[in-house]
Amino acid sequence: MIIDNLTNAEKYFCVNHLFAKAFAYIKLQNLEAIEAGRYEIEGDELKAIVSDKQGMTADESASKFECHDKHIDIQLCINGIEQIDWKPRDTCVQQKGVYNPDKDVLFYNDVPDMFFQLTNGQFAIFFPTDVHAAMIGRNHIKKMVIRVKIK
Repeated sequence: MIIDNLTNAEKYFCVNHLFAKAFAYIKLQNLEAIEAGRYEIEGDELKAIVSDKQGMTADESASKFECHDKHIDIQLCINGIEQIDWKPRDTCVQQKGVYNPDKDVLFYNDVPDMFFQLTNGQFAIFFPTDVHAAMIGRNHIKKMVIRVKIK
C-alpha cells in the first residue's frame, strides 16, 4: 500500500507501467466538476470510477472489506474526509464467499489492522496484497478510483 498526495504522484510511475497514464488522466480532469460514473481510460487496462455520495459507517463499509487479484486500485479523495480500513491479505483468515473473477473481487470478514484518512488531493494505492474498505465518513465524499490492470 502507498499513501501520498497528488503532488508526489510522479514518484510512483516506476511501480507500474500504467501509473503515468493513470495520473495523467487525473491531472487532465476538472475533479470538482467530474460527475459520478464509470469512465474508460484505456480499454480494459485503465478505468475510472467516480463516486459522489454520503460516507458510510465503518460497519457498512466492513461488508466490502475486499481485495483484487488482477487489478491495482488508485483511490483518490477529491473532496471530503474519507476513512479507509486496511489489513495485509496474508494475515486475513475469514474469507467471505468465493473469489468473483468477473468482478475481480474477494471479500473478507476479518477485522482491519489499520485505519487512516484521506482528504482533498490525497490518494492510496492498493495492491492485491492489500485488503481494504473505503468510503467511511460522516459527511459527503467525492472520490475517484482508477482500476489498473496487472499484466
